[in-house]
Amino acid sequence: MTAQVLSTNRLILRKMREKDVDYLLEIFSDKEAMRYYPACKSREDTMKWVEWTLHQYSVYGFGMWIVEEKRSGCFLGQCGLVLQKMDGCVEVEIGYLFARRNWGNGYATEAAMACKKYGFEQIGLSKLISLIDPENKASIKVAKRIGMSYEKTIRKWDKKLDLYACIPKVEER
Repeated sequence: MTAQVLSTNRLILRKMREKDVDYLLEIFSDKEAMRYYPACKSREDTMKWVEWTLHQYSVYGFGMWIVEEKRSGCFLGQCGLVLQKMDGCVEVEIGYLFARRNWGNGYATEAAMACKKYGFEQIGLSKLISLIDPENKASIKVAKRIGMSYEKTIRKWDKKLDLYACIPKVEER
């Protein structure tokens, strides 16, 4: 089975591998990149993240994927679909987190749009969400660019998060 899951004009989204720990640590150990998350991750935490993600693939068929530049194969970040439990139900979230050196190039929007299309067209989901810290203006812009809109504020991970959501358009169903 191929590791590539999705492709866009500039990007490849592929399944995570155990050897991606060093790539992910570039993000997870960066205080600025992790500003809106509870804490930075150690190598051990990152290894657990990769193991958890591999488990998600085997159980649900999706998870967070590694994003690489198509031309160079350079690691850019991660983006994908993740189950989130909230208010007694489970939703599918489009998550994205990129290395700081890649911010401002439209990669998060391009990858998130591909994940949105995959969620609606390949999996047949009826709704997708993103949970975003209200101070994370860049992440909010990505959510809005891919057609999500603010739905409500929730409490998760001991903090307030804005829930952005979208449903498939008629042509995406």
